[in-house]
Amino acid sequence: MKQLLTLAVCLSSLFIFSQNERIDDLTVQLTFQNQDSTKVDMSLMLINELYAIKDYKMALRYVNLTTKLSEKLNYTKGLAESSYFRALIYTKRNDYFNAIDNYNRSKKYYLQLNDTLGVAKVSNSIGLLEIKRGNYTIGLQNSLSAIDIFEKQDLNNELSSAYNNLAEAYFKTNQIDKAIEFNFKALAVRQQINDTNGINESTKNIADLYSIRKEHRKAIEYYEKVLELINPDTDKDLRGEILPKLGSEYLEFNEYDKASMYLSEGLKYNRNQGNDEGLLRALNANGNLNLQKRKVKLAELQLNEAYVIAQKIDNKAELLKNYKLHIALDSTRGYFQNAFFWQNKYYDLKDLIAKEEQPIFSTDIEPVDLNEGKNTIIDDLNTDDNRTNGKASWFNNPLILYGAIAALAILLTLLLVNWLKTKKHKDTIVEQNNKLAQEQNLNKKLTEQTLHLEEEIEVKDKLFSIVSHDLKDSISSIKAFLDLLKEDSITKEEFRELIPELSENANNASSLLFNLLNWSKSQMQNLEPKPELFNIQEVFHNKMALVEQKVEDKRIVLIDESQRDFIYADKSMVEIVIQNLITNAVKFSRTGDVITVSNQDFNGKALICVEDTGVGISRENIDKLFNANKNFTTVGTKNEKGTGLGLSIAKDLVELNSGKIWVESTQNVGSKFFIELPKVAPQA
Repeated sequence: MKQLLTLAVCLSSLFIFSQNERIDDLTVQLTFQNQDSTKVDMSLMLINELYAIKDYKMALRYVNLTTKLSEKLNYTKGLAESSYFRALIYTKRNDYFNAIDNYNRSKKYYLQLNDTLGVAKVSNSIGLLEIKRGNYTIGLQNSLSAIDIFEKQDLNNELSSAYNNLAEAYFKTNQIDKAIEFNFKALAVRQQINDTNGINESTKNIADLYSIRKEHRKAIEYYEKVLELINPDTDKDLRGEILPKLGSEYLEFNEYDKASMYLSEGLKYNRNQGNDEGLLRALNANGNLNLQKRKVKLAELQLNEAYVIAQKIDNKAELLKNYKLHIALDSTRGYFQNAFFWQNKYYDLKDLIAKEEQPIFSTDIEPVDLNEGKNTIIDDLNTDDNRTNGKASWFNNPLILYGAIAALAILLTLLLVNWLKTKKHKDTIVEQNNKLAQEQNLNKKLTEQTLHLEEEIEVKDKLFSIVSHDLKDSISSIKAFLDLLKEDSITKEEFRELIPELSENANNASSLLFNLLNWSKSQMQNLEPKPELFNIQEVFHNKMALVEQKVEDKRIVLIDESQRDFIYADKSMVEIVIQNLITNAVKFSRTGDVITVSNQDFNGKALICVEDTGVGISRENIDKLFNANKNFTTVGTKNEKGTGLGLSIAKDLVELNSGKIWVESTQNVGSKFFIELPKVAPQA
């Protein structure tokens, strides 16, 4: 093995040496070459060599020199080739706009030369670039057009690239059958030209596509072919990818022995290689295997490790699989609340991935006509020459000369008339300016009224946003119960045991929605409170019931020190404020923290307090809490999301009821939110 590696290094060094020697030879020849088309052709050969060794900076320097000489000689082939190389270099630098601009220039020159192969070469490069950017329709059109020519002329290297581009584009547009067809075509060509890496890539792609299409036996066949083809010493990442995939395919047929063999090998191999992607895939697959074999503890360890890695490397596809496996794991153990947690995360991520996926385009893609617009392009290239020739005859034509003099006279007349009109209209302009000033004053008043109305609408909008957010928890919990039943994750007997809790969540949601509808009905015309006397202790009890499940999940201690006392305010508004404060206290409390609700008489007014021993608020953030314009929000201790509007709308509602709200907080110690409200109607 050492002898083979030594031989490979020697051959590689010899190749690099010979390549550098050729570059040096071309550079010397180019120096003594006359300024003619032969020098351009030799320069293009040098550019090709520099591009091959990825010396793009030096290659671009010679491209620019070649373009200048080609322009001087009017050598169209040199312009076409140099533009094409410039586009290739910009593509490598991810400079899309300059790349496309130079591809189009090159295409124009190739059309002028009637070089169909050159046009096809450019179209294929454009196709590859557009497909990589996600512009699949344009990419497909260009690649299909190029393939027709490559096939006729048996250009296998170009065909390999074009077929692969098309296969990727069809896969991205969910046309799996077409993707398989062109991967097979790419594989056949790559076998002809003995492209080892290309053969491995196409074979793996075919296996992946069969797996997606649920043809697991065929997927196994091609995954095993990849393992036979790859070099264990050089294709380590590919081997690490294939082993867990192959094990997962055997798992589809409950062939646990073979699945275990490949999955165990894949786990050990990827861990030794330090390959996070492969390790993540292997951990998920092994977790699934052990879950099916009822080895719950081992499955839990593997899935938890996979969860950490998936978040670290941001692999959404494997993270989604991990969530689904966690649902199955916790349902198997009877931890239904944990299953609800993972199920919510599963659907949130699934929606996010769906938004990020590219739309599906039409399958009826027509190739680009490579000769379309040919005459127009050539006319554009010759425009400068036509303009130059036109200048020579301008002064020799007397009719044009006399016409120009007449036009000048007319222009002077028009200028004189315009000056007279301007003088006449000066007084009119002054009068219009006075009217404009009056209209501006009127517009200012109207603007102030509009802003006032917009502020009222914004307050209402924020209110509905907060209340709908509060409804989400109860409704999401109900949906999670039903989804578990729908997916057979729990039995009907287990579901019946959960019916009381489900009923309570439905009652809470119904009560909150009823209050919202009644309140909004009375407030549609004007945001004015409808005060009444009500018992604040009842409000506390109702709102504490809404968070019982979250309190239990986070193992928070909830202490009720409220007492029977009456407040004179809009009951619906106060209910919204109290629920927001209690929900926030739960959100920012950690496991084992304490939340205390209380009320007392203070100088003839009701002083309400919601206190927690949670994470607290930093001094710089306290000022942002009640500011609607800041829209300040942070995630909770379990990554709970907020709208950033709750406390600002709470402040608006409290102040509408002649009260005030404030907070005292110390970071990592806890927070106290106080509300002061009247207990009796104000005297007239």
